[in-house]
Amino acid sequence: MNLSTIETPCLVLDKPKLEHNIAGFCTRMDREGVALRPHGKTAKSIEIITMCLKGSNRGITVSTLKEAEYFFNNGIKDIVYAVGIAPVKLDHVASLIKRGAEISVILDSVEQANAVKTKAHEHGVCIPALIEIDSDGLRSGVAPQDPLLLQIGRILHTDQGVSLQGVLTHAGASYSSKSREQIRDFARAERDAAVHSAKMLRKNGLPCPVVSIGSTPTATHAADFEGVTEVRAGVFMFHDLVMAGLGVCAIGEIAISVSASVIGHQKQRGQVIIDAGWMALSRDRGTSSQKTDCGYGLVCDIRGNHIPGLVVSSATQEHGVIESRTGMPLDTDQFPPGSFVRVLPNHACATAAMHERYYVTDGSTEVVAQWDRINGW
Repeated sequence: MNLSTIETPCLVLDKPKLEHNIAGFCTRMDREGVALRPHGKTAKSIEIITMCLKGSNRGITVSTLKEAEYFFNNGIKDIVYAVGIAPVKLDHVASLIKRGAEISVILDSVEQANAVKTKAHEHGVCIPALIEIDSDGLRSGVAPQDPLLLQIGRILHTDQGVSLQGVLTHAGASYSSKSREQIRDFARAERDAAVHSAKMLRKNGLPCPVVSIGSTPTATHAADFEGVTEVRAGVFMFHDLVMAGLGVCAIGEIAISVSASVIGHQKQRGQVIIDAGWMALSRDRGTSSQKTDCGYGLVCDIRGNHIPGLVVSSATQEHGVIESRTGMPLDTDQFPPGSFVRVLPNHACATAAMHERYYVTDGSTEVVAQWDRINGW
């Protein structure tokens, strides 16, 4: 198969770039002496996660129980479901444990801990749990100094049906950083919050074997992993325009793109119209607050070579508009109807989630494989 024969829009994965990104990130984690727990929410593909695990029996992270089910069915047992647990999902968690999955949940309240304990008793299983720590004020979690940390820890450690596995945090605010120095500050705060929380638990006679941190920006730029047992990250596999804006990767290292067909022009406005709108590219505008706003994505030729100065400036459901960001009129004759472009994503996870499969290339336009994705919840 060739990209020029595949209906558009479709999700293209450059395998050599994927391999390069994974190898580089894994090498860094190995050098730092910290385990990598790759995030299945980015890949949603057993082929890609297998590459990240490098043949080992290490565990993974997931963001949906559908992902957990999928990866478990493909032979991966050690799974952290890294979204605060909702009681309605505990029957599903218990069923996976009964089948042999080693799945841990995360929580940050006494109410959640008690719900886990009750459901575990009902099913006759033990459900491992990690306490989520708030390291940046962005989202969920217990502050390291909050007495609630020990209160939850005692429930998980002393009550039957639950077990305290450790602590977990995610420096999601690092995605809004304006400099590498600021990312390092977030990385330091992330590590310190998790390590301090672990020390507090241990000081009070509670176990804390797992100290889990992670985001692609902080893991890339962190200066110190002392006291950390594992790093969770996912975007490093593909990279995207947000990561490029943060200085985590170069544009040429972005491994996924959306292939689109040119379906028309607005010559008087210097616009090229493509058949990839926000249903194919996603509505994520993560670069809008960065120094360089990439609109709905930057434009490449069919081989994946970046065309400087071109951006998908606007999008509706099934239409994208390509314009020149320099202010100079775009020569629409360079993009005849029926020709192809590829659009680099703002956020790899969000864009990929709009598609059912990857069309895997060897770095050219030749499609060497198709890998299905597991979407939904």
